[in-house]
Amino acid sequence: MNIGIVGLGLIGGSMAKSTKARTSHTVWGVDLDGETMAMARMSGAIDGPLTDERLKDCDLILVAICPGAAVEWVKRHAELIPKKAILVDLCGVKRSVVAEIGPVAEKHGFAYIGGHPMAGRERGGFTASSEDLYVGASMILTPDHRTDMLLLETLKAYFLDIGFAGLTFSDPEEHDRIIAFTSQLAHIASSAYVKSPEAQRRRGFSAGSFQDMTRVARLDEAMWTELFMADRDYLTKELDILIANLQAYADALKSGDAERVRALLKEGRELKATAGGN
Repeated sequence: MNIGIVGLGLIGGSMAKSTKARTSHTVWGVDLDGETMAMARMSGAIDGPLTDERLKDCDLILVAICPGAAVEWVKRHAELIPKKAILVDLCGVKRSVVAEIGPVAEKHGFAYIGGHPMAGRERGGFTASSEDLYVGASMILTPDHRTDMLLLETLKAYFLDIGFAGLTFSDPEEHDRIIAFTSQLAHIASSAYVKSPEAQRRRGFSAGSFQDMTRVARLDEAMWTELFMADRDYLTKELDILIANLQAYADALKSGDAERVRALLKEGRELKATAGGN
């Protein structure tokens, strides 16, 4: 296949590297940053730039940029996307993106499906990308009435080839509801946690717990603000639940109620066991 990748940061760059390392597909890429393009070419992650002419020959197009930019890119290039192509956006929210791109794809006659790779790192950019980022990960897809089995088989073969363990199917509403808890809430909690003055005085006192809690506080605030705002209804519900749960611990500690603290901790341990490791 001829594969076009829009955006060569952590996600798109890893898609490019994984594809070149594990398949014989041709990869064309584009990124607004000239240094990123140069690194992608020199490292062999792409075979060349994704030009308008090459876009017309693509069988698969992966759009790995922020939601608003992804929508705008598709709208600007819709007339160049061939009807044989499958376009997959890799954005971290789905409702707002699918609602915008879906009608454009339908109007111009190319196949489209929303996607979200369940893999990442605390650092972004092409330099953080890796050919093994997706090994063992889940790829979420949001099929709709336009999705046929041939499209899903094509995507399944491709994503398994580059390292994913399997596909997870969802709809945009369910995706955004769950991702508010599993991803976005964790980033907010981490960001808030490191704002304690003690974070600057913790040298020699921190171990794995501190590292686990603070890892995702090192984030791209522009991208994550866009994701949070697109999912703010579900995210604020999760924040309210977290705040209420934290308040229960605070109340028990302030009142010196050891039995209540023990019960809260036991409840959390048992719920974690029920939820499993991932």
